[in-house]
Amino acid sequence: MSLAVLRSRALAGMEAPAVSVEVHLANGLPSMTIVGLPDAEVREAKDRVRAALQNVGFEIPSRRITINLAPADLPKESGRFDLPIALGILAASGQIPSGELDRYEFAGELSLSGQLRPVRGALAMTFAIWRSGAQPAAQSGETRRAFILPKSNADEAALVADASIYPAETLLEVCAHFAALNDGTRLPRYRTGRPLLPPRYPDFSDVKGQRHTKRALEIAAAGNHSILLVGPPGAGKSMLASRFPGLLPPMTDEEALEAAAVQSLTGSFSAERWRCRPFRSPHHTSSGVALVGGGSVPRPGEVSLAHCGVLFMDELPEFDRKVLEVLRQPLESGVVTISRAAHQADFPARFQLIAAMNPCPCGWQGHPSGKCRCTNESAQRYRDRISGPLLDRIDMQIGVSAMSPDAMGAQADGESSDAIARRVAAAHAVQLARQGKPNGRLNTHEIDRLCVPDAAGDKILRSAMSMMNWSARAYHRVLKVARTIADLSAAPGIDAAHMAEAVGYRRGLQER
Repeated sequence: MSLAVLRSRALAGMEAPAVSVEVHLANGLPSMTIVGLPDAEVREAKDRVRAALQNVGFEIPSRRITINLAPADLPKESGRFDLPIALGILAASGQIPSGELDRYEFAGELSLSGQLRPVRGALAMTFAIWRSGAQPAAQSGETRRAFILPKSNADEAALVADASIYPAETLLEVCAHFAALNDGTRLPRYRTGRPLLPPRYPDFSDVKGQRHTKRALEIAAAGNHSILLVGPPGAGKSMLASRFPGLLPPMTDEEALEAAAVQSLTGSFSAERWRCRPFRSPHHTSSGVALVGGGSVPRPGEVSLAHCGVLFMDELPEFDRKVLEVLRQPLESGVVTISRAAHQADFPARFQLIAAMNPCPCGWQGHPSGKCRCTNESAQRYRDRISGPLLDRIDMQIGVSAMSPDAMGAQADGESSDAIARRVAAAHAVQLARQGKPNGRLNTHEIDRLCVPDAAGDKILRSAMSMMNWSARAYHRVLKVARTIADLSAAPGIDAAHMAEAVGYRRGLQER
């Protein structure tokens, strides 16, 4: 047989389209050619594969070897095609049996010694295989193709329930699996035996004082609202933000898989972080591409890596203004689309934005120490680095006061994260039962139907809107926050007290 066909997967955003690895041996001068829109990493596979085959004791056919990665118009990148290319050469030259190859899909980068190295996107590929339901050979009882991949990726791939995973450490182990006459040397199906521990987060009880800010963060967690914390250095903004994921409801199976799949695309997934809400804190020197994703082969950015978790942006005015503006669309839609001339990729980006900033360039405006020497004009220019349209999209904007000496010396006696999280989970369950999603994601029609205040509450909102010149977007966001406050108090409707509290959470910069 001079032709072998194996199955693998490429990556295109969150998708993992199927790729056929076709290996053909023909007469002619010895050579190896890879076609099918490969990038530099894939073209270099011929040198890795040649050395790996020689070092594990196989023969490189002295013939013209043509490797086609189909479909030809789909870009192929990374070293994940090394393993199927090597097996295709061995099958086409008759060095391993080819009868069972169609029952499997393959991915793995080869070292020169024949070891299998981990690849990016193992979870996305496994999920695509499980979802495809491709029919195997008739003698197999499985309903989908099994997946052979490096052992380092096994824990990640096994998160897809019912997927058939066969991890291997070397090329020889994979070859022995197909050449075995009995089950003694065949690869065992992977069953994860390591217990998955519940997620652990820093606790809110460590934070002294700041009851007003803690209350605001509880509301933000309950309704999936974005929030801006404005206060002097050392007030506890970063400490509070780092503890925020512990307030969020437990991740559903779907959320956990989506978040893990995005992290898998960058090679940053860890099984120890399974079901842990992501917490991303990019530095203020980050570029727009780093924040939303991009590149010639699109990769997810920070907003996607924070999917189903928290994006914390400290020192918000220090970010380049053009970088901040790229947040506007993901905050509204929850999706990032990276378009290129030949293709486009969609990445999920449903994150909660927690931003923090100082009130002025020196940071001490309003501090009891009187350290601030900034003029009102310089402080306003500093705050104006954040555009109105972006600020308008942040649901809650609150001031964080400096800690008093008495509070600094006192013992931390605040509520634990578990106690707050129970109230958050109860309010979240009410929202899911009522509208199937958190209040922070309600559209205009749903706001008009579900967030109707009583007469006194409506009067407070209209008065605040007129006094502070709020936009229609701000009006709707205050209504959503008020609905969440009512849910936390188990109230059927929005009354004046709920509305007054919601209005107070929209004055972080106006009151300066």
